[in-house]
Amino acid sequence: MIRPFLSLFVLLLASMANVAVQAAEPQVAWPPGWVIEPLPSDAGTSSAAPGTTRQRATKSDSAGTAVMVMELTTTPIEPGHQVNLQGVLLEMRKSIQKDFYQSGYQSVCNKIHSSMLGDVAALETTCTITQNGRHVLSQTLVAALKEGRANVLSYAGQAQEFVENQDEIQSVRNSLKL
Repeated sequence: MIRPFLSLFVLLLASMANVAVQAAEPQVAWPPGWVIEPLPSDAGTSSAAPGTTRQRATKSDSAGTAVMVMELTTTPIEPGHQVNLQGVLLEMRKSIQKDFYQSGYQSVCNKIHSSMLGDVAALETTCTITQNGRHVLSQTLVAALKEGRANVLSYAGQAQEFVENQDEIQSVRNSLKL
């Protein structure tokens, strides 16, 4: 339920450019207690742009159920190609809302606003997902461009976990080396 948005990002960026440039993988300092999930290069799909990298970590409760997931996706952009970052984020947000709606949830997302991802200017939006009027999940998308790469940090979790893990989330965002 937390992952419907991940494939969309890869597809959107892959469709924007036919890329031949390989970018160095960004550095992420995952918090203690989060499990790093191995992911294949090029996002594991034939539709991913060459050079796309993904890094994901999850946090589970004592029963082993994932309560938070964070993923950083980096996609190289063809030299000279201009990315409409706000447009990409709008499409990702729309896809999230559609996917949750089709699963019986409602979602409301805040206005896309300026933010930071590591030391890079970024755009951000957070969606609140409800079911029968009860807040069940929250999801944030943060997108930034740097040195010919589009970077998106997405994180989602159960409503209470999302609030309780804000310090850890912020530490990841601050530590990013894009």
